[in-house]
Amino acid sequence: MRPTASRLLNILVPVKRTIDYAVKIRVNPDQKGVDLSVKHSMNPFDEIAVEEAVRLRKKLKDAVKSIKVVTIGPSKSTETLRTALAMGADSGIHVEISDSAPPPEPLGVAKVLRAVIEKQKESGGIDLVILGKQAIDDDQGQTGQMLAGLLDWPQATFASKLVVNAEKREANITREIDGGLQELKCKLPLVVTTDLRFHVLNAHILPSEPHYASLPNIMKAKKKPIEKFTPADLGIDLTPRIETVKISEPPKRVGGGKVENVDELIAKLKEAGITAVKA
Repeated sequence: MRPTASRLLNILVPVKRTIDYAVKIRVNPDQKGVDLSVKHSMNPFDEIAVEEAVRLRKKLKDAVKSIKVVTIGPSKSTETLRTALAMGADSGIHVEISDSAPPPEPLGVAKVLRAVIEKQKESGGIDLVILGKQAIDDDQGQTGQMLAGLLDWPQATFASKLVVNAEKREANITREIDGGLQELKCKLPLVVTTDLRFHVLNAHILPSEPHYASLPNIMKAKKKPIEKFTPADLGIDLTPRIETVKISEPPKRVGGGKVENVDELIAKLKEAGITAVKA
C-alpha cells in the first residue's frame, strides 16, 4: 500500500563548500584568513549526510517524498549543490552571499536554515534535517545543535546509525560518545548530525558504498531545480559577531637526534629541563 500524503517525509540536507580535504592549507600574508584560491569540494561530513538521505529513500521507498539540499555561500557554491543533486537529491536551495563576504558563523547559518525550513511549510514542511557534525574548515560543530534549539526540535548529534519509522514518525539513533554508544529514540521532526562512521555502521541496512556522482547523474543534475535567495530575502543578518584577530601556522617541527647510550639520553633530558618524577 502506498503511504498517504500525511506520512510522506521531506528531508533537508545542508551542505557546505569547503577547501578540499587533500589541499595543504596556507595562511594569507595578512594573517586574517587562508588562501581560498585552491580546490574546493563538499564538506566530507555533509557528503555522508547526503548519502544517508539517499539510502533512507532506498530503504523507505515511497515514504520519502523529497530530498532537498541547501547551501549558504558565494556563486561557486552552486557546484556543491550540483554534486549533491548528482548523488540523488531532488532539488536545491542556494542562499547566496558575495565572494568578498566573511564566512557565516554557526548561529547565522542556523538562523538561515530555520528561515528556509519555515519557508518550506508552504510545500509540506520538513520532517528530517541531516547534516554533517562539523565542517572541516572551521571545525566548530555547532550548527546542528543551534538549529535544533531555534526550532525547538529533538536533536541527535554525532550519529553513527539512523533507523526511521515513517509510519510512527519516529527515529532510532545510535550516537558515539566517550564511553561507547548511546541509543536514542526521537519523534519527528528531528535534526541529526552525522559522524564519520555513519555509513560503516549502516551497512546492514543497505550496501555502504558511497554514492559517487556518475556522468549520467551529473548530466541529470544540471536540469534539477535550484532556488536562489539572499540572506536579506530571508530576513537574516549574517554580520559576524566574532572578529578574527590573527591566524598563524603552527611552529615547524624540529628534527630529533640520536644518542649513543642511556647516560647521554639522561643528560639530554636534564638539559631540556626534564626531571624524573619521584614515586
